[in-house]
Amino acid sequence: MKRALVTGGSGDLGRAICQRLGRDGLHVIVHAHQHPERAAAVVDAIRTAGGSAEAVAFDVADEDQARQALASLLQAGPIQVLVNNAGVHADAPMAGMSGTQWRQPIEVCLHGFFNVTQPLLLPMLGTRWGRIVNISSLTGVIGNRGQTNYAAAKAGLHGATRTLALELASRGITVNAIAPGIIAGQATETVFDAATIRRLVPMQRAGTPDEVAALVGFLASEEAGYLTGQIIGLNGGIA
Repeated sequence: MKRALVTGGSGDLGRAICQRLGRDGLHVIVHAHQHPERAAAVVDAIRTAGGSAEAVAFDVADEDQARQALASLLQAGPIQVLVNNAGVHADAPMAGMSGTQWRQPIEVCLHGFFNVTQPLLLPMLGTRWGRIVNISSLTGVIGNRGQTNYAAAKAGLHGATRTLALELASRGITVNAIAPGIIAGQATETVFDAATIRRLVPMQRAGTPDEVAALVGFLASEEAGYLTGQIIGLNGGIA
């Protein structure tokens, strides 16, 4: 059974991704940082549905903490599917943005990508099979007011995705990013009302976490072996 690690696995989107990979027959390692009890609940749901899962807790922005946690996980064998889903917002117009606000999304979304991905690469390379899926955002493609920090982090993630894909392509490992638009969930509901969504999205609705998870499931599958280095928009036709 292949093992999958999903960072930020306890939120709305992470939960859907974890449950999809569990249904697809992977052993799912559900990551959380501030809410390990939510990761435990996701693990319970996967097991109740007949799947295999465990939870892990660490701060992806802390390189030493991440390496220590990953070294422990790797004692049981390589992790061949990685979904870098952990992310954070610290929104503000740049004219009024503090240095702390600037750094926070970059430390989690971009440095966190390195801190989690790099230690897993050599064991993954040894198996000559792997799938790395980075969850990005439409903001990293077209920008968004009040999110220069988040856009910079996600645009950096796109460059890293394309470059790492080139480095790993000959070893049977694919690297792709998904850039969702407006996805239904607790965070979205506080920002976008139904009228705004109809105005912004050609499909006139928000996407669902399950729709993102379905794309992750495909990218993590055998069938997606020739698809790599792509930033895939999933946004109802916005861009």
